Amino acid sequence: MGFTYQQQGKPSPARDVSSCTSAKPDLIQNVHYFDICRDKSAPVVKLKPSLLEKNREKRQEVERRKGSSHRFLQTGMVLLENHIIRSDQIKIVKKCRELGIGLGGFYIPGYDSGSKLQLRMMCLGKNWEPQSKEYVDVRSVDGAKAPIIPEEFKKLAEEAIQYSHELLIKEKYKIENVKEILPLMHPDICIVNFYTQSGKLGLHQDRDESPESLHKRLPVVSFSIGDDAEFLYGDDRDVDKAKKVTLKSGDVLIFGGESRHIFHGVSSIIPNSAPKYLSDDANLRPGRINLTFRQY
Repeated sequence: MGFTYQQQGKPSPARDVSSCTSAKPDLIQNVHYFDICRDKSAPVVKLKPSLLEKNREKRQEVERRKGSSHRFLQTGMVLLENHIIRSDQIKIVKKCRELGIGLGGFYIPGYDSGSKLQLRMMCLGKNWEPQSKEYVDVRSVDGAKAPIIPEEFKKLAEEAIQYSHELLIKEKYKIENVKEILPLMHPDICIVNFYTQSGKLGLHQDRDESPESLHKRLPVVSFSIGDDAEFLYGDDRDVDKAKKVTLKSGDVLIFGGESRHIFHGVSSIIPNSAPKYLSDDANLRPGRINLTFRQY
């Protein structure tokens, strides 16, 4: 793509890139991999929580214990609310942080024109190039290979689809029909985006996977961790016509089948809306992590 970048955040520890034939040491030396977690050595002032905050946290914990709920937004599009439990959210943050500060970690994607996306991105399995809109083995910005997808991430994504099938069957669909409405998918690629509280992403379609995957309308499985996001979706690239839903930490959004090629994007991040345990137990910075799983 021909662009370079500089980012805020702690540089990653020194790494031996001599064994990675695709890596470009001259570029890597200038890369500061973004850390989605706060520096634990930095002083943090914590105010004593008010009684109102304590009561609100207790109510939220009670709601979490009731289990997740679900919404069928349209054919082939399911929102599993509060689906990812607290402990798994913390594990996801820590694993994304570990991968994100290493070779192939978070960077700001851009184009030859000089414009950049308003987020940080890390690809797992294969690298997605914004300029060419292709999946490649190594990314052009620094020649880094994409880290592999953790098996526990794959398992969570596949279980979410299976759970959606159970919900569809309860809605009186036949077993043989649910896989047509929402096909099975075994993820081998994942795009991890980190949005700061000013981050956003314009309406777009996910159409860069293999022709076979697109023909089968295999779903995209999206995890939300951290601050709430205003998510837009619709049949056209028209913000005024788009529907809106708020995605909260722990939510899983799945769109496949007839909804596989919807236009979708993030219009805004709602500041300071993340569960407190993500900053306390995982040290997550203010913002939102979004993992989107696909089968190439």
